[in-house]
Amino acid sequence: MMCVVNRIDSRPSGVGAGRRIVAIVSLTCAATVLPLAAADAQSSTTQGAGSISETPENPGPAQATHADAAAFARRHPGSAPPGSNDFSCKPSAAHPRPVVLAHGTDANAYSDWSAIAPALKSAGYCVFALNYGGKPGGDSFGTEDMRVSGQQTADFVQRVRAATGAEKVDLVGFSQGATVTRYFVNRLGGAAVVERWVGVASPSYGGVFYGLAPVLDGIPGGAEAIEAMLGQAVGQQIQGSPFLDALNEPADTVPGVSYTTIGTQYDEMIQPASNVALRGQGATNVSIQALCPQDRTGHMNMVYDPFTIGLVLRALDPGAPEPICAPVALGTGIPQMMYESNFGGSSDGS
Repeated sequence: MMCVVNRIDSRPSGVGAGRRIVAIVSLTCAATVLPLAAADAQSSTTQGAGSISETPENPGPAQATHADAAAFARRHPGSAPPGSNDFSCKPSAAHPRPVVLAHGTDANAYSDWSAIAPALKSAGYCVFALNYGGKPGGDSFGTEDMRVSGQQTADFVQRVRAATGAEKVDLVGFSQGATVTRYFVNRLGGAAVVERWVGVASPSYGGVFYGLAPVLDGIPGGAEAIEAMLGQAVGQQIQGSPFLDALNEPADTVPGVSYTTIGTQYDEMIQPASNVALRGQGATNVSIQALCPQDRTGHMNMVYDPFTIGLVLRALDPGAPEPICAPVALGTGIPQMMYESNFGGSSDGS
């Protein structure tokens, strides 16, 4: 088998979505040699060994694209999404629950939330965002054991509640962050302190990565190789993983919490796209194309798509303005994210 092996870039945080796609292409090329490399891959990985979280404190500017946000985060580590992490913020009567945001895989709070956070702040919410699941000594977040990330989320929520005096919070997670926060709600007692949970591009039942994951899983050492190259959290998000099976049984929701998933049929990471939806009681599953067929936004673009941002605001507050439907071309944002992942470039140069 001949192929061109793409570079798996280990740049600082904020290039997650692009890096994942590049890595998956590289894994496709490597599939036939995995049995020979499995032993080395396993020896280089210690499952669940260490995970760090942090609260970013340096506000960055609002961004209009995921690639520009990732580029800024790479150049300015520790940046906070604009409007977030003001621990002096006191919730209003109109919005009594702070909103806690959880980023996706191999990313950080700024790279994923520098459009939604200021939108929430402008709407009158107290907004908070953490960086979770980082490898000690690493340069990104959302790569380590999602069970540990769930506990880090629990600790952060407790800090937010203590600072704001709020009895409950609302949670918004993107990609892995949706499942991490749902783990907190469903398995760590978070249901007692969470009113609304919103999952954007949530890998609720995982992805098969265009059929690659089952192929690799069938090769001796394949699952371990995935985690060695991409992090434990990636393996936990594959359809049929023990982590997801345990989280979704006996039900994928628990009483007392309002759940909303927001998905797109053009999701380039979560396939089949129907795996975003929850099946339990209390769940509302929203498809972007059911409401706005001409918006063909994909996984990477969702948290920077104005229509999706409007859906998030409506999920948190049914009285929020109805989002305005507008055309979005298929593949929007993908080339820019792949370029940023491989070459560290950005159109704004900041």
